[in-house]
Amino acid sequence: MIPAAVLRIAPVVNVYSTIVMIFSLTMAAPLLVAYVEGDAALLNYHQAILITFAAGVAMRVTTMHRKRELQPRDGFLLVFLVWTILPAFATLPLLFHLPELSFTDAYFETVSGITTTGSTVLENIDALPPSINFWRCELVWLGGMGLIVLAVAILPLLGVGGMQLYKAETPGPMKDAKLTPRITETAKGLWLVYAGITLICIAAYRMAGMSWFDAVLHAFTTMGLGGFSTHDASYGFFNSPLVEGVTIVFMLIAGINFATHFQVFRERSVRPYRADPEAGTFLFVTLGSSVGIAYYLQANGVYADFFTALRYATFNTVSIATTTGYANTDYSLWPVFAPLWMLFLCCFASCSGSTGGGIKMIRALLLVRQGMRELVKLVHPSAQVPVKLGGTVVANQIVFAVLAFMSMYGACVIVMTFLLLVTGLDALSAFSAVIASINNTGPGLNQVGPATTYAGLTDFQTWVCTIAMLLGRLELFALLIIFTPAFWRR
Repeated sequence: MIPAAVLRIAPVVNVYSTIVMIFSLTMAAPLLVAYVEGDAALLNYHQAILITFAAGVAMRVTTMHRKRELQPRDGFLLVFLVWTILPAFATLPLLFHLPELSFTDAYFETVSGITTTGSTVLENIDALPPSINFWRCELVWLGGMGLIVLAVAILPLLGVGGMQLYKAETPGPMKDAKLTPRITETAKGLWLVYAGITLICIAAYRMAGMSWFDAVLHAFTTMGLGGFSTHDASYGFFNSPLVEGVTIVFMLIAGINFATHFQVFRERSVRPYRADPEAGTFLFVTLGSSVGIAYYLQANGVYADFFTALRYATFNTVSIATTTGYANTDYSLWPVFAPLWMLFLCCFASCSGSTGGGIKMIRALLLVRQGMRELVKLVHPSAQVPVKLGGTVVANQIVFAVLAFMSMYGACVIVMTFLLLVTGLDALSAFSAVIASINNTGPGLNQVGPATTYAGLTDFQTWVCTIAMLLGRLELFALLIIFTPAFWRR
């Protein structure tokens, strides 16, 4: 008799096998770069593509007799497999080219890319082959909108329904809103908008003075809000206010719900931006904090004049608030309030449906409104006080779900911080590493600050941060549900 777990997993693996084979084809882009540049990693991609594609074929052959329509809970399992196993295949070019790199560090690097975190364990990035840097940045771009949403666009060709996958992957209000009548059209629409804005970003970077190669790769990581750069000094390498200005604009664009961008393109109107309950608050909090930090830095003598302070404060605050992780200076040397406030912003500033991480602005707004409701009910216990967002009453079950999410979020941060503390990591490094990882931000403070990398962590500490990145990218529940007994019961 076949175990129930096998019956549950096999159909999902059958679909997953196709995703693996498609993923192997994404390595063709860095392979082409290696051919053009004639770099040392050329043969690595032939091997990586062959191994990845062969693994997909093997999975397809062994599960071909277990095909069936996926059930809603299967979507969570497929999401789990995509975000945990695909990064293992993505390590192959790194492991082949950098044999001294351990699997732990290589997996951390690829998870960081595909979850759009932007943390790195690699040093001397400027000396890496162009194709390796291309692969790292391509992972961020692919992970930005989510490989599952991309797969949903082609799953109908495989005879597999897509709505359950889309709902398992996408955060916030997008879960229950189809932007077009069919989910596949929704996925395609989101990707077209995402790709279109990326092309505009590339052109803007090139006009601002970047080389074409840097423009493409930084557009990938800007739109994915991932923060990987082709230079160890990140944006300090360019030292250009114009380049930084372009980056700020596109980080803010990527921090807004892509469903809203989709509606704007479809309606040819900015009305959806005004109607979005998150967008205005996101811009106000992020840009307002930038101005406040600029005044704070000038008042504390970090910069002599306000406009210099505003340049560095705005770039780094927007970068961290949107969970991108770029830096044009070592802001960990600023008075401690500024970098800590920036880390606080990365916990909630980005909008749901954006490529940013954190708990998302919509949850923060609901928490504030729920807090206000409780204060009113203390004075008027019998009053019926609905929680409203954007003029719409929010069901209590959604509010309770947000409260549950926040409880789990807080518990994960506490547990993982203590896990790092027990290994001997100092308190500021441990806390900031967990916050930066679970919010998919990248650089933390002190030992993992913007001027350093995560290379100094032990293997155990690296795995804690890796798990935190996966938890944050899948918004906790989509990952944790796999480990509950209820998930595996019939």
